[in-house]
Amino acid sequence: MRIGLLWYDNDPKKALEQRVREAMERYREKFGRAPNTCYIHPADLNGRTLALEGVRVLAASNILRNHVWVGYDDEAQNRAA
Repeated sequence: MRIGLLWYDNDPKKALEQRVREAMERYREKFGRAPNTCYIHPADLNGRTLALEGVRVLAASNILRNHVWVGYDDEAQNRAA
């Protein structure tokens, strides 16, 4: 994924799923298409496997805590086909 939206949310009362959904919605508003990939810090994912509305949520150590990097990964679509 080369282009995406970096979303910051450190509200401890929000569930991870809600933060990811909000980032996905903002991505749709800004780019006019639905994302298919999301990266978050491994500690935020806490060892869980997560997929929301067809979006793969993956752990990436280069993403800061409380940040969500969401976007469209063309290569992920090619691998799935």
